[in-house]
Amino acid sequence: MTKTRKIKLESMNIAQEKRVQFKKLFPEVFSEDKIDYELLKRILGDEVEHVARTGERFGLSWPGKSECLKIIQQPSIATLRPSRGESIDFDNTENLFIEGENLEVLKLLQKSYFGKIKVIYIDPPYNTGKEFIYPDKYGESMAIYLAYTGQVDDKGRRFSTNTDTVGRYHSNWLNMMYSRLYLARNLLREDGVIFINIDDNELHNLISLCGLIFGEENFAGLFPWRSRTAKADVPYGVSKDVEWVVCYCKQDFVAGRSGKRKYYKSDDYEDRWRLQDLTTNKTKDERPNSYFTMINPKNRDKYPASKTRTWSVTQETFQGYYDKGKIVFPGDYDFLNIKKPAFRVFESEDKQKALKKYSAEDVKMSVSTYLPEKDVRRTEHGSKEIRELFGAQVFSYPKPTGLIKFFVNSISDPEAVVMDFFAGSGTTADAVMRLNAEDGGSRKFILVQLPEPLDPKSKEQKTAAEYCKANKIPLNISALCQERIRRVVKDLSDEEGKNLDLGFKVFKLSESNFKVWEGNVEEISNLEERLFDHINHVKKDRTQEDILYELLLKSGFSLVARIEKIRLADKDVFSIEDGAMLICLDKELTQGVIEAMANFKPRRVICLDEGFKNNDQLKANAVQIFKSCVREEEREIVFSTV
Repeated sequence: MTKTRKIKLESMNIAQEKRVQFKKLFPEVFSEDKIDYELLKRILGDEVEHVARTGERFGLSWPGKSECLKIIQQPSIATLRPSRGESIDFDNTENLFIEGENLEVLKLLQKSYFGKIKVIYIDPPYNTGKEFIYPDKYGESMAIYLAYTGQVDDKGRRFSTNTDTVGRYHSNWLNMMYSRLYLARNLLREDGVIFINIDDNELHNLISLCGLIFGEENFAGLFPWRSRTAKADVPYGVSKDVEWVVCYCKQDFVAGRSGKRKYYKSDDYEDRWRLQDLTTNKTKDERPNSYFTMINPKNRDKYPASKTRTWSVTQETFQGYYDKGKIVFPGDYDFLNIKKPAFRVFESEDKQKALKKYSAEDVKMSVSTYLPEKDVRRTEHGSKEIRELFGAQVFSYPKPTGLIKFFVNSISDPEAVVMDFFAGSGTTADAVMRLNAEDGGSRKFILVQLPEPLDPKSKEQKTAAEYCKANKIPLNISALCQERIRRVVKDLSDEEGKNLDLGFKVFKLSESNFKVWEGNVEEISNLEERLFDHINHVKKDRTQEDILYELLLKSGFSLVARIEKIRLADKDVFSIEDGAMLICLDKELTQGVIEAMANFKPRRVICLDEGFKNNDQLKANAVQIFKSCVREEEREIVFSTV
């Protein structure tokens, strides 16, 4: 079956998608597409009844939470416009830099990147009353953004800073974070994970918020990070040198750093072997049979058990293990430097353990919440990295690349897509590129950053503003962040033989390329003029490439999908992902180009409605032509107009 559809110009409807998922779990509670809540309560049982009866429940609540849910469910009709001039290797790279308000961008990415991101690392505003900017009217984030960036006239909408004198100081921060984390969770793979930097100020609220969104059972860990050395002149005489990295995950996530087992070869055994701890985390009261003095049969040296950590073998089983060569004592081998008995594990035993992903030598080492300072470094090292790149301190308090490399590396996925929607100084992109250079990985990054203007009068931003002026860079954080990535690319350009992706595509948040009908009663006097204006509904200043990427996003294709421009019946046609979708943006369609596209047997075709020039016969013929070429295994070809 083939039919004509109007392509929807809005982002994925979150509420509708949740209903679809819910229906898969509880199809029996739907009647005429409505949910029978009484039946649902009976199915779920006593727990629902208890809450309904008492009205009491444990959870995090704050002013504005209900409004937040409405905003999350509100689809976006914006778009992301490509900026080739600011990109590097636009046609080949799989790295993305998106300039825009991150709530709106996250909405736009829902359809294309739903369940595709392996790692999200963010360093959001800490809510210290200085750096936190947010829309003062949450329901108008796009309108505020357009005014903020000078794309429309300012009508009083603005981004604001959140100070502790504001009545809803913590609530404002929670409103800002809730909507973004909710949308971010949708983008994570089932084995995905999110790392969030925070300080003491909102740590307790962030953990509660993440428990609400990701589920308390998916709390993976809290990593203390020593961000600075101790200060002397501090309130209460307590120097707060530690910040935190909060980690939550999806259900299938397992952390672990790749490592190599160390095997030994000796003359007394053909099989290689390794050593393993012969004690266990049990007390003498818990394992009395394992609390004994182990005696070396060769020299009668004695090794008493610890009261808090007994042997992993019992006095009765010791001799059997020893006779099989499973126990090694100090002095048995000159090349070993051990001070107590150890357990011998043969390589053949490791290979028999049916490891699903890793060989006997390639194992997963657990990740400790105690961060190795020599690897993750401190803020001062992040500042040093900036000075080495720019020759000036253009970013204040940047995170060191070592911190992000540690967490990205902890998932042991060299092809991971890493997202950061509070990009700031661009440390995430820097870390991902350098980590790829170190281990030959092919990780990709997606960065999102608001073009926050730099204030030359600000003490913290003065150096950055002066640098941008001197180097003819736009005076905003987004442009400076891009400049950092360019400098990292230049640093790594001499790396050979590693097949590194040293490019990035730049996209900018903007209004839709198509004129969207707004049924505002106040403008009814302009009705005739507006009707004529919508006959040609593509905005005049938009290019074919602008339109192409909006259609990709809103059809569920990624921003790095393979695009090939082909010539069919004297018309330009864009082939997406080897013909999975064809897009023709010509304004004078012919039956010849319709037939030529049908010969490709695509799954979807999109044309401009304007291209049919009100020729209903040609449109009807197009439907029949596509209907005749449907593959046997497919139910339909989706033929859409816009």
